[in-house]
Amino acid sequence: MQTIKGPAIFLAQFVGEAAPFDTLDGLAGWAAGLGFRGIQIPTNDPRLFDVALAAQSQDYCDEIAGRVAAHGLAITELSTHLQGQLVAVHPAYDALFDGFAAPEVRGNPAARTEWAIGQMTAAAQASRRLGLTAHVTFSGALAWPYLYPWPQRPAGLVEAAFAELARRWRPILDAFDAAGVDLCYELHPGEDLHDGVTFERFLAAVDDHPRACILYDPSHFVLQQLDYLAFIDRYHARIKAFHVKDAEFRPDGRQGVYGGYSGWAERAGRFRSLGDGQIDFGAIFSRMAQYDFPGWAVLEWECALKHPQDGAAEGADFIRRHIIRVAGRAFDDFAGSGVDTGQLNALLGLAAKG
Repeated sequence: MQTIKGPAIFLAQFVGEAAPFDTLDGLAGWAAGLGFRGIQIPTNDPRLFDVALAAQSQDYCDEIAGRVAAHGLAITELSTHLQGQLVAVHPAYDALFDGFAAPEVRGNPAARTEWAIGQMTAAAQASRRLGLTAHVTFSGALAWPYLYPWPQRPAGLVEAAFAELARRWRPILDAFDAAGVDLCYELHPGEDLHDGVTFERFLAAVDDHPRACILYDPSHFVLQQLDYLAFIDRYHARIKAFHVKDAEFRPDGRQGVYGGYSGWAERAGRFRSLGDGQIDFGAIFSRMAQYDFPGWAVLEWECALKHPQDGAAEGADFIRRHIIRVAGRAFDDFAGSGVDTGQLNALLGLAAKG
């Protein structure tokens, strides 16, 4: 077994226009000051990271890694959540998602998709140049508007959506395979990959591709009322990245999972800062240790109530306290009796071999 690395923090929610949140060095220094040991870097903001340049330049990647290391930090993963989202966009969401794309492809869904695929393949090369073994992203969605079947979905609609999703992602997965990097999808409502069933559908459509992996985030499972511990038992071999984010679900006589279009503070299910929600992180970290999770415990801060800087400061200590330093030997090794083969046979009532 190996000890989970951490604590680390995903920088996306903290990027801003004022120092120290407007540069990579500023964010790295701030994170290190809170006690974090790693940072997960979003790649949609060139002030922090230029993914196209990183794909082509080892010197640039070495410079970025060196700047991060100067703060006593490591890069845990790169993130392409926004670009991955744009690999597959249902037309109903074209206007809303156009703002995530480069200006030159906005208003042109086909060009936007190709741009997003190019960003993903660049991220594979950038991750390789940085010596990373995992990458985090979203899957995008073609079938999401048809999630609740009313009117009834026509036969074959979901199958066609996943076949197309697989067609778009297969060459990206191959690029990550060539780079030696696992591509970890955050299973998230709004994405076609949002639970175990949809992940299995996708996995089957890409022929169980070895690089199709999971970014585990239990908060999204609480809001779906999915058993987030049983999920680890079932899919641990594919879990290669971990967002530590809390949530709560408190339904009443007025609302449940869907939230009645309410804002986040008024929803039955809402994200919370670490320790303020309902998730049993002691059990999660125990399972991660049990299944030999190879990566980082990364704080993703989202909360309907608490200030982000307070959530970040508390989150570093929260993760540190939950990481289990795994034992190097069995707890009862001290009682070993040193029995030899002859004694074992005698204990079992077996005749000695002549």
